[in-house]
Amino acid sequence: MEAFKEPLTKEEEELWLARYKDGELTAKDVLVESNLRLVAHIAKKYSKNEYISEDLLSVGTIGLIKAVNTFDNSKGIRLGTYASKCIENEILMHLRGEKKKIREISLYEPIGTDKEGNVIHLLEVMISEGIDVVALCDREDKLKWLCDQFSKVLTKREQDIIVRRYGLVGEKEMTQRELAKELSISRSYVSRIEKRALEKLREDFFKAYK
Repeated sequence: MEAFKEPLTKEEEELWLARYKDGELTAKDVLVESNLRLVAHIAKKYSKNEYISEDLLSVGTIGLIKAVNTFDNSKGIRLGTYASKCIENEILMHLRGEKKKIREISLYEPIGTDKEGNVIHLLEVMISEGIDVVALCDREDKLKWLCDQFSKVLTKREQDIIVRRYGLVGEKEMTQRELAKELSISRSYVSRIEKRALEKLREDFFKAYK
């Protein structure tokens, strides 16, 4: 991979931004190329391994270009600060789109044949049984996200109470009173832990799905 150009200093950035504002198109290239290192840094966060995919780099670069096009230096922030959000948003939209594609493909996979030997797809069965496929996929996506977030935003006790309180990941659903008895704590304490955990998850959820 070609080495990235060094980031611009604050003074250099202001100079090139002014030149771009005056209509000098080559200034845009300078601003983009000097921030490609930032694209790689953010793309690496969302890579499954040490190798950064070309797709993520390309998508992140699109976000960077959008940032350069829409940046307003009168706000008193650096281009890199603004571009980071644009790059990350572009990558997240791409990844969510890829997840939807995977779900759609799995719905069309054959799961067997009918009496006449015709291939049956999962989607056909779900539709024939009156299942709202879009709502179900969306629910499954959010539940998977929820389980992935447990260890990131909740304490061990909060995780335990939410999982058992709502019967997640194969656990039996329990009332607050049942949990209180099993954990040897008061029901009101279970309620406070549950409320605090749900607030944490709700806040994190809206950040991800806003």
